[in-house]
This record gives sequence, structure tokens and C-alpha cells, in this order.
Amino acid sequence: MKIIQAKDYNDLSRKAANIISAQVILKPDCVLGLATGSSPEGTYKQLIEWYKKGDIDFSEVKTVNLDEYRGLPKSDPQSYDYFMHSHFFDHVNIKPENINLPDGMAADPDAECARYDGVVRSLGGVDLQLLGCGRNGHIGFNEPADCFAKGTHCVNLTESTIEANKRFFASADDVPRQALSMGIQTIMLARRILIIISGEDKAEAVKNGFFGPITPQVPASILQLHPDVVVIADEAALSLCGLR
Repeated sequence: MKIIQAKDYNDLSRKAANIISAQVILKPDCVLGLATGSSPEGTYKQLIEWYKKGDIDFSEVKTVNLDEYRGLPKSDPQSYDYFMHSHFFDHVNIKPENINLPDGMAADPDAECARYDGVVRSLGGVDLQLLGCGRNGHIGFNEPADCFAKGTHCVNLTESTIEANKRFFASADDVPRQALSMGIQTIMLARRILIIISGEDKAEAVKNGFFGPITPQVPASILQLHPDVVVIADEAALSLCGLR
């Protein structure tokens, strides 16, 4: 595991975008695993800027997203499908047929999860998986639990995650209580993992996830076992880790 300390969120975003752009340049038809939420917004903004300058080409790239809220249609501004299009896909030359997200409106969530795992396998797996990290150490929507989930699955969101995400909704009551999420095994099978973490409110998660024991109570801790993980965190997020 390589830990890169960024000065601030803008520096973090640029460093993360550098790694993603290098992956695309070295393998134009690569499979990118993508994340949503506030953490990657700056990274996507930087990638869009470089695309508009002609520095990067997404025409052959394929993507798979980590997760999607259950019960939100793609047209809902809070759905992750909507987020990805508004923050990234609609601004670069990625082909619509190369974009993959779980279907949060699927009538049978278990069948949808199995289908999505099949999509990831059919693409040959993920070359570079982008992750954020929740305050409780969750990655994707893999919440603290008694064991590590394997494949894509339907998750009951914890109160801490609902509380953290309510800022995107009118109220906490409007936050979906379930989501479809890639499992830990699927994430760990990615050839390379890039996790970006910003803010003092994530400091405890960073300390427990990357400097503590490996436990499903801190899902991010499993990344300690992956052979190629890059952590990019700002000074605030690393404040409890004693790094210089």
C-alpha cells in the first residue's frame, strides 16, 4: 500500500486524476471502476478539463460503477446514474454502451446483483478501481458487518451513512434505505485500487482502515491485503496517523 499525502482537496483531486489518466493512456480500452459522492467530484472535473484540452481520450474506455441507490430511477437527480452523467460522462467522449451501473429499479435485486457481477466478469475485471471511504470505513456501500460481502449485493444502509448522505436530499427521510453495491471480493479483484479521502471527519476511518487490524467492522481495512493500492489523502484525513 502506497500512501500519498496531498496538501488539500484540489491537490488530492489532481493527483488522483493523474493516476487515472495514466491508466487510460497506457491502456486506452481499460476498464475503470468508478465511484460517486463528493470525494471524486474534483477528480472528474480535472479529467474533464484534460479531455477538453485533448490530453486524454475516453472513446475506448469501459466503466463499471460501484453502487446505486435502490428505488431511484435514473432520472432522479440523486441517483448515481444521474450523478455520473452530470459530473463526468456527459462531458467526455465515453460511449454510452460502455457505461455500466447497477439498476436500482430492478424488480428482483438479487437477480440484478447476479447480472451485474456477470457484466464485470464479461469485461475481464477492473483495471483500476476508484474508491472513496465513509466515516465508518465503508467502501462502496459495504457497511461494517460481521463478515466481508463477496459479490454485488443489496445493502441496508446504516444510520451513520444515511446521516452522512442526507445533505444531498431534502431530509434524512428522503435518503433511500437500501443500495446495490459491489462486494468486497469484486473490489479486491481489481488489478489496481485508488482510494481518495479528504477531511478531518475521515481521520478516524483512515487510522482504523489502514493502520489498524483487518476486520469487517472496518471494511476499508481489507485493502491492506491488496497488492497494489494507492491511498491519496489530504493532511486533515491523515491527521491521526503520525505521518510527516
